[in-house]
Amino acid sequence: MRRIRKIDTKPEMIVRRMLHAMGYRYRLHDKRLPGHPDIVLPRHRKVVFVHGCFWHRHDCPDGRKLPRSKPEYWGPKLERNRARDALHVAELRVLGWDVLVVWECELREASCLRVLISRFLAN
Repeated sequence: MRRIRKIDTKPEMIVRRMLHAMGYRYRLHDKRLPGHPDIVLPRHRKVVFVHGCFWHRHDCPDGRKLPRSKPEYWGPKLERNRARDALHVAELRVLGWDVLVVWECELREASCLRVLISRFLAN
């Protein structure tokens, strides 16, 4: 568990490079905001979370997997992650921030990811 990275993960770097190439500038992991969003665009009042499907329980094949060893530990732990994520998104929306959650499985199609980010930032 100690070796699992929180910041500068490969999926996060893909999204950051794409945003930068699109001409957007951002802040990283702002500790003043609930959940310490991965990417913060203060000028636009928007934040982006880049979630791993397994760790944050996405509804895709990778997110539905549960380890065979110690399921009594992993099941509740991963559900707590999902509940905490929902709480952070709700808190950010109350504070007036728009939130986009990019899932790891969505990074496979770069063109779809670019469209998703463009639509989110255009609003």
